[in-house]
Amino acid sequence: MGSAIYTRGGDKGQTSLVDGSRVSKDAPRIECYGTIDETISWIGLARAETTEPFLSAALEFLQHRLYNCSSNLAAPHGTPYTLPTIAPEDVAFLERVIDRFEATTGPIERFVLPGGARAAACLHIARTVCRRAERRLVSLAAAEPVDSMVLKFINRASDFLFSAARFANAASGRPDLFWDVQFPIPKVG
Repeated sequence: MGSAIYTRGGDKGQTSLVDGSRVSKDAPRIECYGTIDETISWIGLARAETTEPFLSAALEFLQHRLYNCSSNLAAPHGTPYTLPTIAPEDVAFLERVIDRFEATTGPIERFVLPGGARAAACLHIARTVCRRAERRLVSLAAAEPVDSMVLKFINRASDFLFSAARFANAASGRPDLFWDVQFPIPKVG
């Protein structure tokens, strides 16, 4: 009896989509949901680093909905299966949470450097990976049909992650780090 973890089906560089069709593991669709998977993993690390309950709950919601996006993308257009979806309410929730985060952090004064608390640093990485997922998704959407709500959600998710990183710093008592174009050369040794 074989393992449920390995199937050997991908040993030649191919993987299956939801409908059973085989595609290359570097196909644009696979790149999209693989990059979303990276985002989900970075969010998981950020959740492990925060003790702020609201932030953790909002991030867990985001992880679940990002998996919905991945599942949706794992099926080519016209697949007869019922797939997880993204609803307008999901996007609206992200916007409400962003507003709540910004009520704590205040408006953005200038460009924020990634860093501060460990959770914030992880969320900044998640944000940049999410932006890469969005770029890959835009490329995919130019070549084949993509659910417009998935594209909208991924766009809002990266905004959410930026605001969440700032909130994580605020919750940890760490100030935002701002880009300083005239930052002095540090003295070393």
